[in-house]
Amino acid sequence: MSAMMTRVCLLERTVRSQAREIECKDNRIQVLEEKLRRKKQQEGSHDLNIRDDLDERCQRLQNQVCEMESFLNDYGLIWVGNGDSSDSTETAPDVDRGSRQSDTSAVGNFRMNFDLVLQRIKDLNAGEGECFVQSTCTGAQLAKKNPVHLSLYSNGIVMSDGPFRSYQEHSTQQCMQDLMDGYFPTELQETFPDGVPFEVYDRRDEEFILRSPCNKFPGEGRVVGGKKNETARKLNVDQFLNKLPKGVFEAGGVTDIRDSLKHVLQGSSSGHSSTSLEPIETAAMKRMKQRLQTNSSDRPASAHDVINLKVKSEDRKQTFTLKMYLSETFGHLRQYVDKHRGGSLSAYDIISAHPQCSYHEDSQTLQSFGLTANSTLLLRKKQPPLFTEGNKMNL
Repeated sequence: MSAMMTRVCLLERTVRSQAREIECKDNRIQVLEEKLRRKKQQEGSHDLNIRDDLDERCQRLQNQVCEMESFLNDYGLIWVGNGDSSDSTETAPDVDRGSRQSDTSAVGNFRMNFDLVLQRIKDLNAGEGECFVQSTCTGAQLAKKNPVHLSLYSNGIVMSDGPFRSYQEHSTQQCMQDLMDGYFPTELQETFPDGVPFEVYDRRDEEFILRSPCNKFPGEGRVVGGKKNETARKLNVDQFLNKLPKGVFEAGGVTDIRDSLKHVLQGSSSGHSSTSLEPIETAAMKRMKQRLQTNSSDRPASAHDVINLKVKSEDRKQTFTLKMYLSETFGHLRQYVDKHRGGSLSAYDIISAHPQCSYHEDSQTLQSFGLTANSTLLLRKKQPPLFTEGNKMNL
């Protein structure tokens, strides 16, 4: 009986120790679970913060892009870019390749391949021979681009009416390398941003020979009889102007040419300094100022139907700059100019020099006369009619 009691006591102590051990382990498990839960919460909040930062940065960059596009639209420009974003990784090696080729050509590794140049020019001319619509004073007409003449010699090239360029020159090597790579020459991109066709003359079997210019006679010219050529003496400004007519008949009126030539001959610098640019407040200008003063989020889109006009006064000493809508008329233009210059002014006509045109109908819009780009107009005093009704009756 005593042995049984001893065993029961041992078992009870074992059960109590195991229960205490289980309770300790349960507490430890709870502590570890609490730590794991806190760690997951911290990681989740950190990821959320990173996502919020990325969203904020993306929104800020988008706002900057919108502002830059709006700024370009104010000056009539449009951002084109380099195409899809996937092409950016492909264009980078091409740029590196082009730079390496230009570097190698600079050190003398350039090799001219006439057949490849002719083939590449043929490919470039594939889409350049088409007609395009050209705006005129009375509407529009179809026109073709004038080609660039390129003569290929064994020792160099001649482009259009330019000088001879040897293959040893770096600019010539760069131009030919661009053509051999299938690109439009870099030196012509500023002059012809939309491209231009080439007309090639293959003279690879000929060598261009530079001829030295003839030496001028160093002495003084004389006439037959041994006397000095007095007719060749220089005239002063007044003597030259006196040989000119006082006026010429042009566009239905008499134009005085002596005063304008006198300003030119007495010095173009003084003539330019006397000319001033005066901006005139218009509806398009007010609209643009209002748009720039608003917030970027509420800012409306830029107007694409606005053109810049330069209007020169009758004496050519003042130049007025205006921003106007294409839908506005020449009557609006007269109102803007008259309001800026004040009343009590003599009547005038609005004309353009290139092409020569006179705008008499104030109800016609700017777009109807083909003024769809930046243009320069002139003001001319109205000439009295050559024949009045009374003169006709007397005749």
